[in-house]
Amino acid sequence: MPKNKKPVPRKGAASSESANEADLDALAQALADLALEVAEGEENDPELAAAREEELVVAVRKALRRKRDEVLYGAIELARYTDPEACRLLRAHVGEQAATLHLRREGEPEREIDAFLIPLFVRSSGGLVAGETFADDAAYEELAASFVAADLDSKDAKVALVRHAYDLAEIDHIPYSALQELLREAAASLGSKKPVPAPLLEASIRGWSGERFAPDEEAMELRFLLGFSMKRVGDPFYDVPKDEIGADVYFAERMRRYRAWTERVTPLVARCLAADPERLSISFLYQDLFYSAKEQGVAELAMLGLLAEINGLLLEKELAPDAVRAVVAPVDGGDHATLRVNLYALDGGPPWGGVSKPVDLAADLGAEVDELCDALATIGIDDVSTADGFSEDGHPEGAQPYPNEEA
Repeated sequence: MPKNKKPVPRKGAASSESANEADLDALAQALADLALEVAEGEENDPELAAAREEELVVAVRKALRRKRDEVLYGAIELARYTDPEACRLLRAHVGEQAATLHLRREGEPEREIDAFLIPLFVRSSGGLVAGETFADDAAYEELAASFVAADLDSKDAKVALVRHAYDLAEIDHIPYSALQELLREAAASLGSKKPVPAPLLEASIRGWSGERFAPDEEAMELRFLLGFSMKRVGDPFYDVPKDEIGADVYFAERMRRYRAWTERVTPLVARCLAADPERLSISFLYQDLFYSAKEQGVAELAMLGLLAEINGLLLEKELAPDAVRAVVAPVDGGDHATLRVNLYALDGGPPWGGVSKPVDLAADLGAEVDELCDALATIGIDDVSTADGFSEDGHPEGAQPYPNEEA
């Protein structure tokens, strides 16, 4: 009986799947490499960097059209461990392109629709009740119309606000390509005079998860308002001046209008979120494109948690915030960066407490330090320093008062 020969590999399901994974890995690596070229070339050769950046945007759009989320997430992860600036640049482009869709129809001006979020921190006794939300039709209609009325969008824009307050888990379940599909669905609805089914949008409302609160328990919850804005490409309302001073003025004016809007609509949002709006206190973060606003909300949530820890330490020691000195310094966090806040008596001595804040490898560490030092001031800790690190016994090394008086 002849011996069996070693089988010749065939392109079956397993081998084709492996080849597909290799192709996706190669595409992710190419995107990460392109982002690195842009980041490194901005100082050395701005013209070449601009051309490479355009290539990067085209490649990101192509991956979105083909629903290759694994390529986009994989490229960002590769860049995270390669170069922080390249990772930030790539993540910003992917987030912007995923939250924006261009609409072209023959004989009509080109239009653009984007998805925006408004992060909210809602404080209450007992927490929000899902069954009470968006029951006030008049409040919802006025809130939805307020974006154009308050000049946050052009008078010619069409803006839709989803009748739901998303929690973070729901937002996390919307990957890049899924957001593009939501944009297409929203564009069809905004472009139609008749009601249009929105099954994808309905599916995105998965229901809140996370902890529940006792009726008399103080609660602080992060929620997101999701909206869509469709406008004509080239609408001068959205033109940002190319010079730095003009751009600063443009965004400062936009911020002024946004703050005025938040004051005006706070009662409307409260009516949309609770049967008894008086029991709510609402803080708005800045409106931004979907993924940028999500990052903003997550970062603020982490900062609030850290400040709560510090307040807890002060309460344990029965110390007022102005009775301690805080020092902020980077420490070894293993596979991630970490900022450490040590607390000391004003007259010196070893640290008597502290907290740590994990930092994304792709984050701008200097900006993270500034935000943390500024946040400490908001809870009354005025004596704040930064340092290069801490010795084994917790004493700061190379400490300087914040802000650096030499800056």
